[in-house]
Amino acid sequence: MGLAIEITRNTLLILHFIGLASLLGGFLTQMKTLAQSAAKIVPAMVHGAWTMLATGLLLVTLAEWRVAMGADFEINHTKVGIKLVVLLVILVLVLRNRKKDQVSSAIVGSIGALSVVNIILAVVL
Repeated sequence: MGLAIEITRNTLLILHFIGLASLLGGFLTQMKTLAQSAAKIVPAMVHGAWTMLATGLLLVTLAEWRVAMGADFEINHTKVGIKLVVLLVILVLVLRNRKKDQVSSAIVGSIGALSVVNIILAVVL
């Protein structure tokens, strides 16, 4: 049973990183257009944000289940909550602007900055 849980956890974590790469990669592809105010929300950003949300929720659910079954670690609910709020803000920005032909550089920059904030929170907290 332990091996299956670890494989599941590692698979979800890899998918979470792929979602992050998609979100941040989509932002980075728009960097050259920011100065021209011609940036847009690319599908990679949408899919990355959704992937991060789904896998993040599944990772926390799996961790909660492991703790309930007697695992010897604690979940940092403050960290999880802050990361969730940051990701929800990203998701709202992405979804509200995904169909626009042009998006302000402030919105695209905010998506990129908040993505980096989420990475920092994951590593530091």
